[in-house]
Amino acid sequence: MKIIHGINKIRKFRKPVVAMGVFDGVHRAHKGILKSAVAKARKIRGTSITLTFWPHPQKEGSLYSLEHRLRLIAGLGIDICIVINFSRHFAKIEAKDFIRSILVNKISAEYIYVGRNFRFGKNAKGDLTLLNNLGKIYGFKAKGFRIIKAGNKPISSTLIRSLIRGGKIKQAQRLLDRPVSILGTVIKGTALGRILGFPTANINPHHEVIPAPGIYAAKIIFGKNKFKAACYIGTRPTIGVKNKKTNIEAHIFNFNKNIYGKYLEIQFLKLIRPDKKFSSLALLTSQIKKDVASAKKLLS
Repeated sequence: MKIIHGINKIRKFRKPVVAMGVFDGVHRAHKGILKSAVAKARKIRGTSITLTFWPHPQKEGSLYSLEHRLRLIAGLGIDICIVINFSRHFAKIEAKDFIRSILVNKISAEYIYVGRNFRFGKNAKGDLTLLNNLGKIYGFKAKGFRIIKAGNKPISSTLIRSLIRGGKIKQAQRLLDRPVSILGTVIKGTALGRILGFPTANINPHHEVIPAPGIYAAKIIFGKNKFKAACYIGTRPTIGVKNKKTNIEAHIFNFNKNIYGKYLEIQFLKLIRPDKKFSSLALLTSQIKKDVASAKKLLS
């Protein structure tokens, strides 16, 4: 997938099919829109394009970082992803002007796919009705995708964020249609895990929603390889560190490489236990052994 940052770098493409939205989380509902754009583009021998925005227009805490989101979009087969900087200046553009200047004049969109509840343009006045009306004038076709519900609640990034933060991994996974995960850079830690006999990769997450504190059975994606792991999220209460910063540490099974500065994706499969304070390092070490054994059993 080719990534284009900024409006000025946009050029015209062959028979563009544009999926437009924030697509934060790339959850089940988003996947339906993106996959449909890919299928349509292939059918007409055109170009599938995702038009997305960063930072989040609603100023919400994003479910995923931009880098993570782009990886997930690329995995669905999209040809081009255009990332528009959602600045104060951009937010003042009227919806009809956005359609004319960007979707029509710059991209020459033939099809535009959006969720039925998607809003855009100044004061969020742009919607599917406006796209349909202007499509008759400018010669493109707009399609709105229905809201998908889980139970009686619409699937949304907001709902998924609350589930992840509450440690409800399985529920969030069903709505995402894939494992809950975070993307981050491996940084140097205190080496306490190595001292205790369980070396860990310490992760600095990229603008991601972090699951509730605890020990998780996890899988690690490093490059094109996947490894099994036990992952800790918490403030290390047993050590009594004054800095209450949340730490993310993955003990990767059968792995011994220097990966400082590299990107890792951690997929959280099941919560083994919540984080807790132990009265000694010996008791903590004993519990870690049990946690690792539990993670291996769950992942086997």
